[in-house]
Amino acid sequence: MRRLDNIDLRLLRVFVVLVDSNGFSEAQITLNLSQSTLSTHLAELEKRVGARLCLRGRHKFRLTDVGQATYDAARKLFADIDDFQGRISAVSRGITGRLKVGASEGVFTSPHLGMQKIIARLMKPDFDIFVDLVLGTPSELEQRLADGDRDIVLGPLTQKIDGIVYRPYYNEPHYLYCGKGHPLFARRDSTITQDVIDGTRFSVRAYRQFDDLFRVGHPRAAASIMQMEAQLMMILSGHFIGFLPDHYADRWVKDGMMRAIRPRSYTFRSFHNIAFRNSDAERPVIKAFLECLPRTTTQ
Repeated sequence: MRRLDNIDLRLLRVFVVLVDSNGFSEAQITLNLSQSTLSTHLAELEKRVGARLCLRGRHKFRLTDVGQATYDAARKLFADIDDFQGRISAVSRGITGRLKVGASEGVFTSPHLGMQKIIARLMKPDFDIFVDLVLGTPSELEQRLADGDRDIVLGPLTQKIDGIVYRPYYNEPHYLYCGKGHPLFARRDSTITQDVIDGTRFSVRAYRQFDDLFRVGHPRAAASIMQMEAQLMMILSGHFIGFLPDHYADRWVKDGMMRAIRPRSYTFRSFHNIAFRNSDAERPVIKAFLECLPRTTTQ
């Protein structure tokens, strides 16, 4: 294989995105490049590596053995570059480097969990931080953190993976809601018995299905969702009840499109944690992120 020079970093980053996207279609959107340009970059990288990296066609994309080795090595290389930048920043005036953040979706409207406030505080004049932010379910975030794909994540994390530091951050109130047009929307809470609840269609979070059913004492789910926006759609249809964070539902409640059902009975708090790898605890960029967190309560 030929020696790699600086320009190969760009080609390697394109290749990593191509693999992570499982082909050209999604990679085109992510990189904002045409398929022909992606093909040119891939061909150039293969030329420099001296071997074919993937098998590609209309309906399949598969790495060769050399391609898999190149992908794994590239991921490690970029992680090492980020670590190098973090270490250098520790002895320089500001903090620099790439910060790969993950957060639960559906938190934008929360004054405590909305990532926008943290990012605003992180963008100090003497900081030069490239923020790589993704949203996902709690299990996705924890797995990406364990795999090294994220540096720090925020969400209702529960797996407690070895080598990961978990810091309690905020307890997010949830209530059971129905939308305008639902049979329960105009009923007084005092008339909504457990039998009435059992007779309604219940939309549950797929990653917390049994928790949701247990909290309501409902016999079965009639729908499942993975994102809060999807849950909002189900409830606003007027045919389903389901849990939502209070801050996420607030706008629709104020507009008369949604209401909480027996809020004293059907409520819980989602315990959000900040998590990062123990090996990264002293990285300046991680410390900077933690210092930018708004003050919250975990009670």
